[in-house]
Amino acid sequence: MFSSLTRRTFARTFAAYAVVAALSSSAALLATPAQAADAARIGILIPGSKSDKGWMESGYDGLVAAQKAHGDKIKVQMIENINYADMEQALTNLASKNQLVIGVGGQTQAAVMKIAKRFPKTKFSIVGGNKGDSLPNVAGYDVKQAEIAFVAGAAAAMLSKNGAVSYVGGMEIPSIVNAGKEFGKGAAYINPKIKYVENYTGDFDDVAKSKEATLAAIAQGADVHYHILNLGLRGMEQAAKEKGTKIIGSYTDRCGSDPLYVAYSITGVGYQVEYAIKELVSGSWKAGYKPFGLAMGAKASDMVICGGTAAQKTKLEEIKKDILSGKIKVLEG
Repeated sequence: MFSSLTRRTFARTFAAYAVVAALSSSAALLATPAQAADAARIGILIPGSKSDKGWMESGYDGLVAAQKAHGDKIKVQMIENINYADMEQALTNLASKNQLVIGVGGQTQAAVMKIAKRFPKTKFSIVGGNKGDSLPNVAGYDVKQAEIAFVAGAAAAMLSKNGAVSYVGGMEIPSIVNAGKEFGKGAAYINPKIKYVENYTGDFDDVAKSKEATLAAIAQGADVHYHILNLGLRGMEQAAKEKGTKIIGSYTDRCGSDPLYVAYSITGVGYQVEYAIKELVSGSWKAGYKPFGLAMGAKASDMVICGGTAAQKTKLEEIKKDILSGKIKVLEG
C-alpha cells in the first residue's frame, strides 16, 4: 500500500487538525495485494516535488522500486512537496505511525535529529545525511555529491566546445558549495585553461533564478551546465533551450530521453531509499553515518556520457579509480 500527502493537503489537514485521517484516506498511488498484518510500516518525507527530474524524483523512483521489490511486506506513507516550516510536523506525523521514517535530502537532517529524540523507538534514515551529532535511532547516508561532481566536471570539460562550463546550486550550504568547487576542479583537471562560472540561487526550486543564473553563465561563454537543483532545473532547461547549450543531468541515468542532456551523474538517491527499506525488512538496519559514493558501486555513484567515446569512458574510469585510491583528493559532502 502506498499513500501520499502533498503540500496543499498537508497544510489544509493541519489546519483541520486531522492529519491521521488525511493519510489514512488518501488515494493509493500504487496498487498492491493486501498487506500482511505484520507489514513493515515506512513513512517517507520528500520535501520537494517527486517529478522534479532531480533529487526528489530519484528518491521517489527508489521508493517505487522498493514497493515493487517488497510488495505486501511493506506499507508506505509519503508526504511530499511541503514548506520547510512544516517539516517537523510532517516528521512527527510519520514517526507516530511508522517503524522507519526516511527523510529525502540533507535539508531534513536538522528536523529529523530533533524529532528522533521524541520518538526513540522509531528508526530514521536521512538520504543525503552528513557527519554530525549521532543518535541511536538515526542513520545518515552520505551520497558524496562532491566526489561525483569532480567527475562531472571532467565530463563537462570533455564535452564543452567553447572551453567554458557552469554550475548552478540551490541553497549555499557546505555540501552544495563543495560540489560546486569539485565540479570546477574536475573541469580544470581535463582542461587547465577552462573557464568556470559558479552561481547559487538560494532556492532549489526557484525557476526564474536558475534561468537567470544559467543565462548569465551562457553570456560568459559556458556551453555545458551542471546543477544541484530540484524544480529550479526547469529554469536551466529553459535557458539552455533558448541559447542552444547543453546540460549534465544529476541523480539518475536518463540518456536518450532528452537531447538537451549530454551526460548524467548518478548520485544514488533512489538507491539509498531502497537500501534503507531493504535494511528494515531484513532486520539489519543500523544507526550511524554511512558513506556511499563511488566505493558503493555504480548504483550509488557513477558518471555517464550519453553516446560517449571509448576514450572518454576510459578517462572517466581512470578518474574514478584515482578518487577511490586517494590520488585525487576531493572535499566532503
